[in-house]
Amino acid sequence: MKFISVRDFRTSSSSIWEKLTTEREMIVTNNGKPIALLTPLNDETLEDTIFAVRRAKAINAVKKMQEISVKLGNDKMTLEEINAIITDVRKRIKYEGSN
Repeated sequence: MKFISVRDFRTSSSSIWEKLTTEREMIVTNNGKPIALLTPLNDETLEDTIFAVRRAKAINAVKKMQEISVKLGNDKMTLEEINAIITDVRKRIKYEGSN
């Protein structure tokens, strides 16, 4: 995988576009940190690529939420505790909605 800086992207964009046709993907960096992914597309792959990227982002978000939940100890909650929280939230929503 090739890494390119924002500076290189600005000054050599035509060269980068040409290389992108042979590279699978390129990572754009700013101050050494990744900020964007460049990947070649065409009319036939656009929808599938967008779907794949969105799905990967969603999977990563769920994984992160699960990790946070475990750190907070929520994985040890009983079903009764979970249901009590759900009931409380529903009551608050109903109460706030009536105001």
